[in-house]
Order: sequence, then C-alpha cells, then structure tokens
Amino acid sequence: MLGPDKIRTLAEQVFAFSKAGQTEVLFDVRDSALTRFANSSIHQNVAESDTQVRVRVVYGKKVGVASTNDISPEALKSTVETARAIAQLQRENAEFKSLPDPQPITPVDAFVERTARFSPEQRAQAVNVLCRKAKDRGVVAAGAFSTTSFEIAVANSLGVFAYHPGTIADLNAVMMSDSGSGYAAQVHQDVGEIKPEAIANEAIDKALRARNPIAVPAGDYTVLLEEYAVADLLDFMASLSFSALAVEEDRSFMKGKLGDKIMGDAVTLWDDGCAKDTVALPFDFEGVPRQKVMLVENGIARGVVYDTATAQREGKRSTGHSLPAPNATGPLPMHMFMAPGSAHKREIIQSVERGIWVTRFWYTRVVHPLKVVITGMTRDGTFLIEKGEVTRPVRNLRFTTSYLDALNHIRGIGRGDKLFVDDWSRAARRVPALLTDGFRFTGVTEF
Repeated sequence: MLGPDKIRTLAEQVFAFSKAGQTEVLFDVRDSALTRFANSSIHQNVAESDTQVRVRVVYGKKVGVASTNDISPEALKSTVETARAIAQLQRENAEFKSLPDPQPITPVDAFVERTARFSPEQRAQAVNVLCRKAKDRGVVAAGAFSTTSFEIAVANSLGVFAYHPGTIADLNAVMMSDSGSGYAAQVHQDVGEIKPEAIANEAIDKALRARNPIAVPAGDYTVLLEEYAVADLLDFMASLSFSALAVEEDRSFMKGKLGDKIMGDAVTLWDDGCAKDTVALPFDFEGVPRQKVMLVENGIARGVVYDTATAQREGKRSTGHSLPAPNATGPLPMHMFMAPGSAHKREIIQSVERGIWVTRFWYTRVVHPLKVVITGMTRDGTFLIEKGEVTRPVRNLRFTTSYLDALNHIRGIGRGDKLFVDDWSRAARRVPALLTDGFRFTGVTEF
C-alpha cells in the first residue's frame, strides 16, 4: 500500500511530465491473497500486489489514455508520452468540455486492519472448518477464501485529489453430495465477520437436501429467489438500465419513464457509495463525490446515474458514477441496495401452491437489453415448493425471462439481506430474497 503522500508525489511527477491542457491520473493499488480448496483440501495459495496507474491527457477536445503498473519516473514519463501520442491521433470530441473541478469529499472508514493483515495460516484455519464439516457429513467441499486491501486515488491538474483505502474478505463454498450440490458465501470488509461454520452448514444442508433431484417441466413458475440470485438480477439492472448513457442511447427502459410506475409497489432501489453497510467508495474514478441516487421508489422510476460526460451533455451535475476512462459503458451504479421486506423466506412461500426455490443463477447472459431479458441456469440448490413447503429437489433449469417482469410481479420480499461484492470491480449489491410470479423456465437439465 502506497498511502496518500506517496500517491500525491507520484501524481505531481505525472503533471510535471505532461504538457497537456488538462491531465488526470488514477491509481488503483491492491494487495490480494487467495486460498482455493477442492476435494475437501487446500490446493492453492496465491498472493498478488499490483499498482495500476492510468493517465488521461486532454489537448483541446482530443483525449488520450495510457496505463502502466511501473511507478518509476521513467515509466510514468513514458506513459504520459503514450497518452499524448494517442490523443494526437484522436478525432476531436465536440461534446467534451472539461475534466471535473475539485469538490468536497466526505471520507468513509472502510479499511479494516485485521483484514489487510490476515495470513495464509488464518485463511487455512477457516477453510479447515468447512472441509472438516464436509467430511463429517459425507460431502465434498470446494471454494475459495480471499482477502484484499486496496487504495483508489484520483488527481487532476485542476486541483482534484481524492484518496480512499478499503478492504474486502470473501469466503464461498460449494458442497457436493453424491447427486446434489449446495452453495453459500459471505462478504464483508471485516474478515472477523466472516463465519465459516455458518457458511459450511448452509451449503452442506442444501447439498444433502438436493440429492436425487426430480425433473419438472419447463414453464412459468412462482419462484423464491434467494439473495444470491437477486444479486445477479441487480447486476444486470445496473449495467443495462440505470446508466444515463443507456438512456441517452435508447438502450434503457428508463427512457421517458421518470415519475412513472415501472415495478411492483414493494420495490425500492437506490445506489449509495458512502453507506456503511457496503464496501464503500466515496468518489468515482474521476474524483467526483458519489451521491446517493434513488433509482426506483415504491415501484416509481426516480433516477439514473451520471458521470461527467453524460452530465455535461444534459446540462446536469455528475452523480459520481464514472468508470475508469476510456469506457464505452458510461456511468454505473456500483453500490446498489434493495429495500428488504418484513417476512422470513420460509414465511413468504406459505401462499405458494406450486413453485421453485432457486439458490443462485449461473452463466447468465443478455438476450434483450431493453426488456432486460436474461437467460441462464439455476445451480447448487433448486427445490420444488408445494402447498407452501419446500418439498423435493429438482433438476436444474434453464430460464429465459425478463428481470424487469420479475420485479413487476413481486409477491413477497425477505426481511434480511446479504452483501455481495465483485472482488475485481468492487461493485457491491445488498439485497433481500424475492418471491415473484411468472418466472419463465425454458429447459430442463439432466442434473
């Protein structure tokens, strides 16, 4: 970890090398370690330290970007020169106005020392809990335990300097019985909050209950989507629908819908990068402070997220949701929340005459972006619901359905929620379980 003083010194070196009208430098520093296990034993320990420096230079309305992971003066100078050469080869971007000016940023405490210092031996002790319990119950454990500490910093020649350190701990496990599997996972900034025994118990219970699955016909079902599946749902809503660029390019159902009813009454979604119950990042990759953005409130469309480019086009202020330049994706909500309900998962299925309990999805892909139609598979714990009870395991199913429709047919929302974080992008989702009608399954597997 470099720390803010060292990063500021490096940024000043970049500015000194640059002859551009405006210059921006983004630092992404991470120390990550990973313990993998399979066949109920550890088979890999890896660790990586990396510092990525991304330089953006602006000459009038021409912009160039280059990156390096060498922070020597020679490498920084070469990267600036590469960015300059790229800029000179670009066409002028008539819509470009300026890099962001400095704005006050409220610090968020997201760095946990014991996560950063967690050792391979400590990870092995946690994994041993899962493997031992798996052997005791006659199943096979596989999965991974990772701990990461990171620094994000953005500086530009207009006076922006933003710095934030954080940590992530992530333990996930798949338990395999003779003819079934179960999954469980937990993510937290504080590795001390990760509970290996609870993860083991959840995954083992599903693996044992999932043995000897039966086939059910494809069709439309009421489904209980556990938090793992709902996180996938919000991932696609974020990338396809809640970006100002998607709206501007007519790729989002939010186009022209602000103030209109677009989802069920119980659905409230927002993005908040400064919340304490997420893996916080108080500014975006341009150094703009993240704003809390209400996306959907009680089913009513309320807003989308902006970066500097999309905000300038519409005469608005950025909400602090840029991705690293250059990108064709536009702004992205990276800290989404869904409001929980008031009932336990077991309670909200009591009214279901016949339905499907889904633990998580796998290999999900976009079919129709505007309608948020997604196809994918169920995995690691799929069960039949009959007369309000989870009864028998079923073979995994392929679905092709609209996630937007699923959020329009909500029958119940779980009272608890889980945090999910993509370790590489640090995109976070905190979601409850959902009960929804009309979820379309289009095929049946042999397992």
